[in-house]
Amino acid sequence: MTALSVVGNRPQFVKAAPLSRALRERGKEVLVHTGQHYDPELAGLIMGELGVPAPEYALGIGPGSPTAQIAAILTGLEPVIADEKPDVVVVYGDTTTTLAAALAAAKNGLPLAHVEAGLRSFNRAMPEEQNRVVTDHLSDLLLCPTDQAVDNLAAEGITDGVMRVGDVMYDAALMFAEVARERPGPAAHGVAPGEYLVMTVHRAAATDSRESLQRLLDVTAALAKPILFPVHPRTRARLEAEGLWSDLEAQDHVHLLPAVGYIDFAALLMSSAGVLTDSGGVQKEAYFHGVPCITLREETEWVETVEAGANHLTGMNAEAVVAALATARMPDDLPQPYGDGNASAEIAEAIFRLPA
Repeated sequence: MTALSVVGNRPQFVKAAPLSRALRERGKEVLVHTGQHYDPELAGLIMGELGVPAPEYALGIGPGSPTAQIAAILTGLEPVIADEKPDVVVVYGDTTTTLAAALAAAKNGLPLAHVEAGLRSFNRAMPEEQNRVVTDHLSDLLLCPTDQAVDNLAAEGITDGVMRVGDVMYDAALMFAEVARERPGPAAHGVAPGEYLVMTVHRAAATDSRESLQRLLDVTAALAKPILFPVHPRTRARLEAEGLWSDLEAQDHVHLLPAVGYIDFAALLMSSAGVLTDSGGVQKEAYFHGVPCITLREETEWVETVEAGANHLTGMNAEAVVAALATARMPDDLPQPYGDGNASAEIAEAIFRLPA
């Protein structure tokens, strides 16, 4: 039996690290990297350090609108599917790559396994929400990280093929935690453990207009602690295009770093006083490592982190961020809704149980 796994950006490389190992221990996996992540150097860094197998196919689609990227991925996957004749297509999360590969599976009559099925922010304006909803409704095997995800699918009438398996990102966090602790972390940037914040921003809602970027600068300006800010290439490009990069550089307490790999980022996160982010994956990584999180969005698909008191939704609002940081603490009794770190094994077994 052959599983065709399709990845295209940083969070998917992280998820593929434990799952590709589990799949290849049980059967044949063919890995496709679409090239949706438009920074090849960063993509290569992350895949290399995590031990993700070299992809058998690299589509190299590059930057473009979601519509153009979907068309390019569909066109690129057609000969791959014809040559490999996979028995199942495996997709991760909620990206343009996820949706395009789901459509390719459906058009070729192939079973589809969706890792991280059932997540909902209930904001249909978000591209990620659109992607995950459509993918779930096309999927044959819906691999849910949490009980809430199972309930979300049931509310939409989806019960067949649904499994609660835990979170592959928790598997990855456990797998690489010791390696991260050996990295220099904040010392490499002249700040002391526990005395700084980490920040990540990359979503379109936070970067696609001058007004949203100005709100980002208002947030950083309002904070007193040093901020280690690994800047996503997309975010930097937008700041430079709007003439705001120099304004951010002028904030002396903000340490602007090049984008870093998964393990180096984990090292920064684990020693921080807190993280500010618009990333779904970083929200969970903070939870896994016991770090308070401020989410610069109005909603989250990871509702368990908010319900536990570990994650605070502020939007990109300086006053709300300052207020949330003043009281942000990790609860003493932290629930573990994301499984036991064995999700990859369960997922691989479920995928290879599908009829060939």
